[in-house]
Amino acid sequence: MVTIHADEISKIIRERIEQYNTEVKIVNTGTVLQVGDGIARIYGLDEVMAGELVEFEEGTIGIALNLESNNVGVVLMGDGLMIQEGSSVKATGRIAQIPVSEAYLGRV
Repeated sequence: MVTIHADEISKIIRERIEQYNTEVKIVNTGTVLQVGDGIARIYGLDEVMAGELVEFEEGTIGIALNLESNNVGVVLMGDGLMIQEGSSVKATGRIAQIPVSEAYLGRV
């Protein structure tokens, strides 16, 4: 039978405490209420910004455009065929943007 000494247990616990990651990550998440015709209605994205990119659990990206008091309208940037009612969505914290250079001047 294996015997465990108190100092060995203490050493293991100290090592685990030193390796413990204290970083806290807060994620703004919501739930799909309705999806169709390239638009999804999301409940629970309370802190989302207009134009913010959101990511659905199956990987599709969308842009939050219609901010209402009880839901958010999101335009899907993919086919969204795998998105279903009840799927989870998370806000990315990034606003939709495109790179612009001198060659783009006069093209708008």
